[in-house]
Amino acid sequence: MNKPLAGAAFALLLTGAAASPAVAQAPRDTVAPAVAVNFAGTVALSNCSGSVVRVPNSLPSDPALVLSNGHCLESGMPAAGQVVKDKVSSRSFSLLNASGSKVATLRASKISYATMTDTDISIYQLTKTYAQISSQYGISALTLNDAHPVQGTAIKVVSGYWKRTYSCNVDGFAYRLKEGEWTWKDSLRYTSSCNTIGGTSGSPVIDTTTGKVVAVNNTGNEDGGSCTMNNPCEVSESGAVTVRQGINYAQQTYIVVPCVGPGNTIDLNRPGCTLPKP
Repeated sequence: MNKPLAGAAFALLLTGAAASPAVAQAPRDTVAPAVAVNFAGTVALSNCSGSVVRVPNSLPSDPALVLSNGHCLESGMPAAGQVVKDKVSSRSFSLLNASGSKVATLRASKISYATMTDTDISIYQLTKTYAQISSQYGISALTLNDAHPVQGTAIKVVSGYWKRTYSCNVDGFAYRLKEGEWTWKDSLRYTSSCNTIGGTSGSPVIDTTTGKVVAVNNTGNEDGGSCTMNNPCEVSESGAVTVRQGINYAQQTYIVVPCVGPGNTIDLNRPGCTLPKP
């Protein structure tokens, strides 16, 4: 996984190096962005990156949400099979503007949802609404796309922790991605130029055509190891294992959208919601 940096007691995941060839290579970083992708709306955590996000039906009056990785939780990494739901939190986030300068400190009221089972996400509810953040700091939330991303799509991984952007394409999707005790479904694989490093965990992965978030950055194979910590492996539907040293991955976020109800509450019983339940 992309290693959280501060908080070494639960230091985790990834980086990147030399790539093995992908089965089906997408176009390589040749598509010019159709929208401006910058740092506005991203946040820096104490150990990771993240972003202020909304779903298509979120209202300005709703409490804002911050998206990051499950392995970035202040309490440490959730165990395989563990789901955190509606847990009180006062965690702080540094909100960035388009140039990457800090414009505010935002604070959580709770961890609305977090897990490292099937996916690797954390969703914090903030004490401020989208309208308050917009009026006070001039920053709008990023919108989660509600559809599965497409191979070959030009993307940017935007790290609020490092104030650094990585540009590449969606190379493909791993049926299962296994790292240590954790297994993730339908993980998004980058082409090699998104050589993300520790601290980029939780960064939004943004479609450069729509400007919407399609995934959250979380891991990569550092040393060529197979299915071990910091060395995830791909497992096919038939059980075949593939190791791609230096290649990095993200977890798709369209699956979050059906689980967000009125008032930005995470309701795991909503129609179409497939996120793991406690």
